[in-house]
Amino acid sequence: MKKLILLICFLSLGHLLFAQTQLGIKGGLNFTFFKVTEGGFGTNPESDIGFYGGVFVDFKIDNGFHIQPELLYKGVGDFEFINAPIYLKYDIYDSLHILVGPSLNYFFDIFNNSFKVRADVSLEYDFGSKLSAHMKYTLGFEELSADIIFIGLGYRL
Repeated sequence: MKKLILLICFLSLGHLLFAQTQLGIKGGLNFTFFKVTEGGFGTNPESDIGFYGGVFVDFKIDNGFHIQPELLYKGVGDFEFINAPIYLKYDIYDSLHILVGPSLNYFFDIFNNSFKVRADVSLEYDFGSKLSAHMKYTLGFEELSADIIFIGLGYRL
């Protein structure tokens, strides 16, 4: 919990220090596809629907490039975890962006509270200066890891 508070303070401080920085919130639904039908996934579903929500900070670097860390809480069935992707964001057009990067995940109550690194790729479309829609794909590398598609909205504060 202390690390979570420190990360939120760091992200807030970063917002104050950089003029080209935007702070925002995001949330939506996730669709999880399990790779195996055996293991500790409850009733062993092939897929499940969940939710997510959290905060992001968008640091504009130069010439359409950004760094965008996020801190998200996710729930899928009986499973809950914290997701902290660190994206390299590129402006394809003024309103369309692609984001790629590693995703750091801490799972609660699954395999004895485990930490996993995954890969994310995302597309984001801005409806205006405040509201955006995004779709993200998260790839699990391990045998008992799930692949997840996220669809949601973001709001810049």
